[in-house]
Amino acid sequence: MTGCGGALFKVKPVVDLPPLSAGARTASAGGITVTAAPLITDEESQELFEANLPLSGVLPVRIALDHESGVPLEMKRVRFSLHDAQGQQWKLLTPKQAVSKILKANGVFAYNPNSRKQFESEFGLYALDLKTALTPGDRTREGFLFFAAPGSEPVASPRGLVLKLERVPQPVELTLN
Repeated sequence: MTGCGGALFKVKPVVDLPPLSAGARTASAGGITVTAAPLITDEESQELFEANLPLSGVLPVRIALDHESGVPLEMKRVRFSLHDAQGQQWKLLTPKQAVSKILKANGVFAYNPNSRKQFESEFGLYALDLKTALTPGDRTREGFLFFAAPGSEPVASPRGLVLKLERVPQPVELTLN
């Protein structure tokens, strides 16, 4: 019944987000530079979201985009995909879908609806904005994409993760680990 009052999970404010780790990978193509790093350990997700996202089967991938072209890039059209060394496709989740998986994995079923809305709102602030175009005046963007592990299994040391961006001037492929 701890979820009956207050927040379900204490999400760290976005302004406290540390810089991308030194292990982040970068790739460029067609005027877009993509830097990405997955949060694979429980400690990393606990630090930001006070929840064990890997145990929930959710893999947050931190993305930084730098659009160097003078032509606006409609982010709504961009398609992100993630697959692993076994060729298994990881499903891209909305922040709301990720929250549902987190609550289910943690056995949180009885809660104040306002607490869930607060958690969804705070969690959603971390998501990469895929609705607003990248323009010459707003050429950088940073945030998280959330992917579901194949088969809804917990995320356990995935190897050979490859992030792809399609429907951009030139497709970008980035090996994450």
